[in-house]
Amino acid sequence: MWRIPKLHKPIWVASWRREFTDWLTRWWEADLIRIVGLLTLALLGISSGLAFGIWSRACAASSCPSIGVLEGYRPTQTAKIYAADGRLIRELGTERRTVLAVDEISPALRAAFVAVEDKRFYQHGGIDYRRVFGAVVANIKARGFAEGFSTITMQLARNVFPDRLPSTKDVRRKIREARVALELERTYPKDRILELYLNQIFMGGSAHGVEAAAQKYFGKSARSVNVAEGALLAAIANVPNRYNPWRFPERALSRRNVVLSLMASQGYLTDEAAEQWKAYPIELSSRDDLDDVAPYFVEYVRQQLFDRFDPARRSGLRIYTTLDLDMQMAAERALAEQLLKIEAGEYGPYRHATYQDFVAQGHDPDTKLTETPYLQGALVTVEAETGYVRAMVGGRDFGHSEYNRATQAERQAGSTFKPFVFTAAIRAGRAPGYIVSDEPVSDYSLSDSLPWEPQNFDGRFRGPMTMRRGLALSRNLVAIQLGMELGVAAVTGEATQFGISTRIPQFPSSFIGSASVIPLEMASAYTAFATLGQRAAPVAIVRVEEEDGTILWEPQQRRRQILDSDRMWMVTNMLEGVLQPGGTAYGTVRGPNSPGFQHPAGGKTGTTNDGTDVWFIGFTSELVTAVWIGLDRPQKIKSNAQGGLLAAPVWSAYMNDVYEGRATPKGWDRPPSLVLREIDGVTGLLADPFCPREIRHWEWFLPGTAPREYCPVHNPFSRGITMAPSPADTIGSRSGGGT
Repeated sequence: MWRIPKLHKPIWVASWRREFTDWLTRWWEADLIRIVGLLTLALLGISSGLAFGIWSRACAASSCPSIGVLEGYRPTQTAKIYAADGRLIRELGTERRTVLAVDEISPALRAAFVAVEDKRFYQHGGIDYRRVFGAVVANIKARGFAEGFSTITMQLARNVFPDRLPSTKDVRRKIREARVALELERTYPKDRILELYLNQIFMGGSAHGVEAAAQKYFGKSARSVNVAEGALLAAIANVPNRYNPWRFPERALSRRNVVLSLMASQGYLTDEAAEQWKAYPIELSSRDDLDDVAPYFVEYVRQQLFDRFDPARRSGLRIYTTLDLDMQMAAERALAEQLLKIEAGEYGPYRHATYQDFVAQGHDPDTKLTETPYLQGALVTVEAETGYVRAMVGGRDFGHSEYNRATQAERQAGSTFKPFVFTAAIRAGRAPGYIVSDEPVSDYSLSDSLPWEPQNFDGRFRGPMTMRRGLALSRNLVAIQLGMELGVAAVTGEATQFGISTRIPQFPSSFIGSASVIPLEMASAYTAFATLGQRAAPVAIVRVEEEDGTILWEPQQRRRQILDSDRMWMVTNMLEGVLQPGGTAYGTVRGPNSPGFQHPAGGKTGTTNDGTDVWFIGFTSELVTAVWIGLDRPQKIKSNAQGGLLAAPVWSAYMNDVYEGRATPKGWDRPPSLVLREIDGVTGLLADPFCPREIRHWEWFLPGTAPREYCPVHNPFSRGITMAPSPADTIGSRSGGGT
């Protein structure tokens, strides 16, 4: 049998297989690279196309803001209100901001912000691509948003255009933000971008920009913050509520030290300097805002501004006011202390709710009341010559009630209205020595069935007395008798000349203060007594300027001559008697057992019939101050409530405080034309040796108006004259009127 022998593979076959395998391997490896490359290029092309499409469409239809508006851009600034001495007392607006040029801002503060917010700020062109890559990797690892990559320029774009670039975490917004940032970098130098950023950034509360923040947290300008303070501001800017140094001091300190470490690592500080600044304590301003300074006065000014300027013109205004901060503090202190004394029972039992009780109940600070349940008060001081409002307290707690009792409340005037009656009498030719009878009156003008029978506060009638004595003792019946002689129209007309704008009842009751008046208007009215005839309308604003110093509004002083100085001196001289022995305010204002005001002054107490409102309006030749005390819902304050007892001590304490640092006010020089005569206090005629010494006194008269006859009543040699009784008290009703 034929056998075919087993043959080995030829050598050429084995060699071919090896070559083929090597070739195939080389081909596969080379083409795999090509395939991967092609696929990568394809993906990049697709991605680039998509990215370009998104980039293009993200700003389509003008959805990206134009930076052209930044050519003349100035961030919104608050209107700033300054006291008379130039101290800032309030900023008005939702964004408190003061713009500084970049070179005015502390270098340490600028370095701190760059170190923590954008360390390659001066190297990139608006987008930090290294930071973008790092953020993408970090977010992929975290499977969510873990790290951002906004540069200072991108943050500026978002801050300047918050409506077009809202703070939402989406790709389209980021692309818009990046495009605006690139345009900003192509258009403006780095320092201009940094300046805009540092003036725009939110810093907590209503503070925007580093200057407002420095004032808020440190009570100083951003020009002068040190390294530690600059680092703290940069730390706060990250999340202001989280790093608020008042609420979270340890957290704020830790974050500040991180900023200092970053400054050292980037070469702004040496390591040794950074460690030294880390040991620097956080020293904050005693308050984080200005809301507690003269809030009622500020609101009064704000209303005037808002009435005159539309919102577009209020940004950055500088308002210079008449407020004297030292007087304001003294006024708030004097009124608050007296109200506490009344509620504590130092003047007798007090049965209403007290301020401390109300506070202890935990009043909601967001709830503003139109009426408070506790005792309220108001005080306003007007400079006599100018009408400048130097102090204003419109209530006890602005946080509880924004109702300004100094400018808005209409309360019965009580006896503070009486000087208008007596001025009308002087105008009509009567002299301070004119005799008026303190005796009962019945008037049916208010009712056909029941007569109006007014009483004095003490329920007594004292018979004939001079106008001077009647005003000093605040005798209701003297004012009523005098007013009825003059006529209601003459008295109401006099009050109108003094600037009283509220409605005055056309009844005799208005002579003793039944009309409701406003404290500020009463203070303004009394400037006529302080200046011997010239009333000054109240002025709270000296001028309003734009940021560049252009004066927009400069309210003019408004003065009106009420009466000539000779006649007005007699009225003022009578009002001085209220504070002298025998006057209704003597015991509380000038008495030896009180901290009385011992300088030349005049004034008038006021108490309404039922003890609902108590007043004291006092004046020197320089200052007029009206004090009112009462409850928002009118009701009797306490038994025996009187203006001289409750309100006058506020004025006395306040004036002593004010004049502790001022020159003694001068008195009122008597006009040389007046003549002096000794008169009998019962008849008003010239006194003779037979008139009792206790009713004889010296009185001033205009030339030609002094009495020429001697009193015949007390002379036993006078014939046909019936002896008039000496002024003696006669008992009457106890339901008295005001004092």
